[in-house]
Amino acid sequence: MNRRRPGRAVRRVCVAAMAALLGAGLLTGCTADEPEPPPPSPVGSAPTVPPGGAAPAGTGVRNPFGAHWDWSRHDRFAPYLGKLAGSATYAELTWCDVERTPGSLDWSQVDRIADRSRELGITLHLKIRTGTCWATGGTARYTRGAAGKTESRMPADLAAYRRFVRGVVARYAPRGVHEYAVENEVNSPSYWAGSPEEYQTLVRAAAETIRAADPQGRVGDSGISSVAYGMGVADRLLRAGREADAVAAYRAYFQRRIGTRGQQIPEVTDAARLRDVLATPTAARSLRFLAATEELLADGTVDIRQLHFYEHFTGVPPLLDYLRARTPAGTPIQAWEVGQFWEDGDGDAASRAAELVKTVTQLVAGGIDQLCWLPLAYNPNNRAGAEVRYGLLDPDGTEREAGRALASLAEAARDATVAPLPPDAAAVLAGVAFTRGGSTTLVLWSAAGAPVTVPAAATAESATVGAPPRVGGPTTITAIPVLLRADRPVADLLAGVGR
Repeated sequence: MNRRRPGRAVRRVCVAAMAALLGAGLLTGCTADEPEPPPPSPVGSAPTVPPGGAAPAGTGVRNPFGAHWDWSRHDRFAPYLGKLAGSATYAELTWCDVERTPGSLDWSQVDRIADRSRELGITLHLKIRTGTCWATGGTARYTRGAAGKTESRMPADLAAYRRFVRGVVARYAPRGVHEYAVENEVNSPSYWAGSPEEYQTLVRAAAETIRAADPQGRVGDSGISSVAYGMGVADRLLRAGREADAVAAYRAYFQRRIGTRGQQIPEVTDAARLRDVLATPTAARSLRFLAATEELLADGTVDIRQLHFYEHFTGVPPLLDYLRARTPAGTPIQAWEVGQFWEDGDGDAASRAAELVKTVTQLVAGGIDQLCWLPLAYNPNNRAGAEVRYGLLDPDGTEREAGRALASLAEAARDATVAPLPPDAAAVLAGVAFTRGGSTTLVLWSAAGAPVTVPAAATAESATVGAPPRVGGPTTITAIPVLLRADRPVADLLAGVGR
């Protein structure tokens, strides 16, 4: 099977006011001696570019920074969502919800989502799930939320499933939907009741149907969970004989998960204990479904790798290394779910915003061409009762510092090309470059926490948090991210840094 690769639209940099990024309190709260990871290497989704060069974004998406939100609260979020124009989001579509009785289909909810997304200038992707009902047989074991969402099962009639998928594509391709994920986090029994082999059968049926119905259609995997990716990172390093690296990666990745979910994510201090953890039923299931997903990527059934990530930003570099090693070259990687999982989190608003910027800039610098922050806004009525996953907005739609940060990044990145830092600079700095012709917008912080001086051209604008913008002169970069903008190529702007 031949994998069709998307064309990549060249993105241009819009002129963004740096004061809006920094003066709004974008990034504060990190300490200079906080351990920082080295900047990541590009992964499979980024085309090869010369040092300091730029990689364009994915087809139809002009801004990599998006969000996922509760559509029932759309009206109160609309003013903020206008700031994310050009990005992508997704909605979940479940066969058992759309067709509650055979032959009677209600598309109204998804129609509203598709139409409102277009009005906002945001590209919609769809996750197609089966659920558990007459179409699958069986009895649901897991029911979630007021909507009564259940785990998915294999269709009782695969031909009927194909007809349903064909109907989805026929209805929503004219509305601008061309990317479809098949199921969601199938490594979890609460989302998928079948085996890895059954999941592969389902994806192959859906992929063939989607491509036949829409020549522009692209197929994504289910999005293996953030926790499962962490298990994959550690398992790969162990299998390569890199025991110390495996333990270090596990501890960095799961530093906020240790002790959560009972003992499914326990403390690990040595390779023997790590092997025991990876052999538990939950971890072993995750690794099997991760392997099944990678088989679908390798044989071309799936066009897009879907990433979910909710961990501390120091977990990004080992994750990107894993993705680079385990993803076919040229395969787009899109992070449909990115956020901050922090049970009983006590970070202040400024440090939360700073962490958000470090997470999302590392991901896009590493080749992730689309990401959705989840959730857009905290829902005080959620099942956990507390804000375990951090929102960009308050429940009433009021912007938090994290929201202002993402909106400012979106403004800098919209219609821009995105590039990692040049290799010399990447030895001492972390961040990303957004470029348009000779104009450069950088988001930078010190990779090791030690101050780094960046010489600036006379026309450059630079600022640190809490200081007014100034023109010209060198800029000292610390562990606190800053923005630097100049009418010069990134290689010239960072010439000599790191040498």
